[in-house]
Amino acid sequence: MIRSEIFRDIAPRLRDQLVICNIGLPSQELHMIDDQPTNFYMLGTMGLASSIGLGLALAQPKTVIAIDGDGSVLTNFGTLPTIANNVADNFILLIIDNGSYGSTGDQPTYAGKKTSLAAVARACGCGNVVECRAEETGKALQAALDSRKMTIIVCKCESGNIKVPVITKDPVVIRDRFMTAVTA
Repeated sequence: MIRSEIFRDIAPRLRDQLVICNIGLPSQELHMIDDQPTNFYMLGTMGLASSIGLGLALAQPKTVIAIDGDGSVLTNFGTLPTIANNVADNFILLIIDNGSYGSTGDQPTYAGKKTSLAAVARACGCGNVVECRAEETGKALQAALDSRKMTIIVCKCESGNIKVPVITKDPVVIRDRFMTAVTA
């Protein structure tokens, strides 16, 4: 399975949650597959989806799912110890680990080589870390939602992209509709 197939599988589970989605193709894929006002699409700022998701979870009680990529987490390695030391039981970090920088041409990441992001998260002190194969992502996500415990899910999948249109919504519109969903 590739990332877009995972999104198709988990989209129904995402609908009732606040979702912060990683930059580039992941945001474009999620937007095309199941655009929701509760989805905040990162149109820039590589590596910050997990940090923004944690901040949002700490600031309010609704469940927040940050969808990040292995390349973005590697870009902002400080996010994992920050998450470990600021537990928010309404926060789930879903790392789609395809071993590549998918939005820039599928160049390999270190997560596709020797670095295990699940092991790194555990080493940083994250208590509830789950590593799964792509086809198990929906089940792992549902278990995390049901547990009501902060969870980091590292989903190992194949590298690959589908053709998707760019997000034509103005960033201000994306922000405003998301802020309305947060306060609803």
